[in-house]
Amino acid sequence: MTMRIEPESDRNGPERADRLRFFRSWLADPKRVASIAPSGQGLARLITREIDPASAPVLELGPGTGVFTQALLDRGLAEKDLTLIEFGEEFIAPLRLRFPEARILQADAARLSAPRLFPGKRPGAVVSGLPLLSLPRRKVMGILSGAFACLRPGGAFYQFTYGPRCPVPAAMMDRLGLRAERIGGTLLNLPPATVYRLTRRDPSEGAGPGSHRAKRQAAEPRR
Repeated sequence: MTMRIEPESDRNGPERADRLRFFRSWLADPKRVASIAPSGQGLARLITREIDPASAPVLELGPGTGVFTQALLDRGLAEKDLTLIEFGEEFIAPLRLRFPEARILQADAARLSAPRLFPGKRPGAVVSGLPLLSLPRRKVMGILSGAFACLRPGGAFYQFTYGPRCPVPAAMMDRLGLRAERIGGTLLNLPPATVYRLTRRDPSEGAGPGSHRAKRQAAEPRR
């Protein structure tokens, strides 16, 4: 009797193959990938829960295995309304196979060109799967500057983090004229994660009382 050994992806499905691909990417470059496993379904639902077809088009940064991408489709968005920016070459072919109608580009998210990416209608939302805490501040500044140059007025940037607070420093938020609001967390993710919504600050708001700019102004002597 001959025993047939099935390929791992056949026995355990695409989710197991995704986890293995993600783990190998983490081993190769832990600072770029920053997690040993893809984001879970709970986090995917949380980071996309405020996004609907009215937000289209939507820009996704660092889609990886496409967990957030699928959640966006589950929210009712059309594949053709999604633009995915992925730096890791190992993720590009599987993404294109899984989401053939989406626009998938291998590029550095810190070097986005708004006019070339969106010459027409601009995105109403950006979903980020990038590990901002492990990136240099200059790169984080480039990512946020480029993303908000793409976003239309009233648009939002959604970012998750494994840390205890917003992954964007207060001084950087002030410099870019942004504000952050925590929209929820999930303990079921590995590791547990929190999601923040970043939006443009109304010019009339100025810097918040706890912001870097406000503290600096309070410390300056009155003249």
